[in-house]
Amino acid sequence: MMRLALLLFASAWLFAADPRSITIYRDNFGVPHVYGPTDASCVFGTIYAEAEDNFWQIEDSYLRALGRASEVYGARTVADDELVRALEIPRLAREEYERSSPRIHELLQAAADGLNYFLLRNPGVKPRLITKFEPWHGLAFNRYALYYQFIFRQTGLRPEEIQKAAAETQGSNMWAVSKAKSASGNALLFINPHQPFFGTGQWYESHVHSDEGWDMSGASFFGSPFPTIGHNAVLGWSHTVNAPDIADVWEEKFDKADDALAYRYGDGYRRATAWSESIRVKTDGGFTERKFTFRKTHHGPIVAVRNGKALSVKMARFEEGGQVQEWYAMSKARNFEEFKTAMAATAVPMFNAIYADREGNIFYVYNGAVPRRSLKFDWSKPVDGSDPEAEWAGYHSFSELPQVTNPKSGFVQNCNSTPFATTVFGNPEPGNYPKYMVSEPDNARARVSRRILFNKDKFTFAEWAKAGFDTYVIQAETEIPELVAAWEKGRVAKLEEAVAELRDWDHISRTGSVPMTLFMLWHEKQRGTAVMRKTNGQGPVESLEQVVDELVKTFGTWRVPWGDVNRLERRLSSGEEQFSDEAKSLPIAGAPGDVGIVFNFYARPEKDQKRRYGVAGHSFVSVVEFGPEVKARSILVFGENSNPDSPHYFDQSELYAKQELKPAWFSLAEIQAHAEKTYHPGDK
Repeated sequence: MMRLALLLFASAWLFAADPRSITIYRDNFGVPHVYGPTDASCVFGTIYAEAEDNFWQIEDSYLRALGRASEVYGARTVADDELVRALEIPRLAREEYERSSPRIHELLQAAADGLNYFLLRNPGVKPRLITKFEPWHGLAFNRYALYYQFIFRQTGLRPEEIQKAAAETQGSNMWAVSKAKSASGNALLFINPHQPFFGTGQWYESHVHSDEGWDMSGASFFGSPFPTIGHNAVLGWSHTVNAPDIADVWEEKFDKADDALAYRYGDGYRRATAWSESIRVKTDGGFTERKFTFRKTHHGPIVAVRNGKALSVKMARFEEGGQVQEWYAMSKARNFEEFKTAMAATAVPMFNAIYADREGNIFYVYNGAVPRRSLKFDWSKPVDGSDPEAEWAGYHSFSELPQVTNPKSGFVQNCNSTPFATTVFGNPEPGNYPKYMVSEPDNARARVSRRILFNKDKFTFAEWAKAGFDTYVIQAETEIPELVAAWEKGRVAKLEEAVAELRDWDHISRTGSVPMTLFMLWHEKQRGTAVMRKTNGQGPVESLEQVVDELVKTFGTWRVPWGDVNRLERRLSSGEEQFSDEAKSLPIAGAPGDVGIVFNFYARPEKDQKRRYGVAGHSFVSVVEFGPEVKARSILVFGENSNPDSPHYFDQSELYAKQELKPAWFSLAEIQAHAEKTYHPGDK
């Protein structure tokens, strides 16, 4: 007892936040509600709770962000580490931390302290690499998660040239309706990111409440210091991935015989910066060092060479940073104007945002730190680095971005789709924006979302929650008649019953639906999906015949319900463990978003297994009603904890498979009434 008291006394002196001042309420689903006297203390408690639930993922994300993955994974991650070093993510993170505001210093220090305190109080947890976390590590992770995972792939460089397979995400949904379309007269918000179920982009739900007025509930990635989507007591927002042109490539001409670092610019030359770094690589016999030399021009780092030309890359706000500050300010906002003021920094360089609040406001913005550019160039391709006109000229202001505020239609939506079809009345006009700003077309998820939101007069909260798992397949309306028409030309007898099933189908995906199985597998062969990219190049009838034959071969019949094929199974955090038909899994009605279904679920075939298993899609769902007292429901795809022995490893999946949400308690009275555990960080 004396030893524990001394340890607690020492910890209060060593760490920025006193763990004894922080209370973590774990509710019936394991969600941590962290109460503390200061915002920094809430960060300390939140990341401590994250570490309790999945320290492995936090460390994995951080070591990758530091460019040190090869010290754990060996040669297979050297290319990743090389790119992180070329982009100088660690250096930029350190520098951003040094120039950050005192408040951001406090929050980042608290995050590092929370992780270090977790290791101190849990000696049984053995880090694979990082034994002491630094406050700038969080900024390195932010750059890695945002730029490395999302933005770098927009440069158009081929994976073999950069020695890095581009990260792939499948998108997100988000909606809001005003008082006019709400049965209660309160604005409603639907939050629904579609991240991978495994790896760096896993979502984690938490709630912070400080005596300084911070009261934010929502979700973030493991290793983030607080929720970055969600709601406070009066307002909330979500994000979807967009594709503004915020990353460009320049062809640099190094052609001076007597100076290897000289590159052409205008009528003369500039000199590149060169430096070397060593990457430590784990091998069966210990560690080896691999030395790499890097170069950068005034545009940015050289990351590839194509046709003898060096290619440099620049990404919006990459060096400046500021994303943590912006998300923090958004979470602290108390009204619409404060929220827009926070977003006006455009430090968060991409992501659509949809907003709703207690006053009934709804808002959409095609957010981005979009550089101003000369229209003389095709910025979708590498531009001439020697031409002074091929330079960015600052950034477009927040007010210059496409946006919609309180439209007459009473709703806004975005599903990784064009901002010019956000609603049905009052959309932004394409001609008012430069061509390089927006590239997304409309898509099937957006079309079905507009239909749902337009056709419903007023949503109850229960109907709003149900709509978030809607399984109507809008593409079936056009694709099935095409298939039927093609079949009727030849009437292949063996397909008559299968065609009849498809013709009579109501286009709603259910786990017991045979036509959904036929349609989805046929659609993949004809058009491909985000997970199954290849098509078979056959005609529609031939593709259906192939589907029927393959189902009979695999299952003994072509009458296979969709839920027998489409499954949810939890594997290790890395996602590298193979799925198995013998392990526990659940049938899922969702499907890939390109067929125009709200309930997104991307499943991949597994070698030597009959079934497919989910790897991305509806990864976090939240619905919020902004009445005098905020009301919310939510769900994670699996559960809060990564330990298979935890009751919160797979508990939310049971609801998820039923297309249901759990309570997301917000008031202290609700939280205490449903708390299964109440403790201070470090308690045993």
